[in-house]
Amino acid sequence: MVKKVIQVPVDKELLKNLDNLSKKQRKARSEVIREACTRYLQQVEDEVLDNLYQQGYARVPEEPEVGEAQAGMSAEILPGESW
Repeated sequence: MVKKVIQVPVDKELLKNLDNLSKKQRKARSEVIREACTRYLQQVEDEVLDNLYQQGYARVPEEPEVGEAQAGMSAEILPGESW
């Protein structure tokens, strides 16, 4: 993968924390920053999807009978699971 070099100003405390973490994890600071950015982008995407899911249920709520049936099936099936 081709990487593009960017400059991002950070305060001294954040830089210190990044350096400490990179030493603990034995990774380059840039790798720690890339991983943090990737995780943040995934978190934002997850929050958007959660919001859409909640909006969908607000528009078309589940019938109470469906929830009761699911709870009943779960009560029968889950106790038999080994996990």
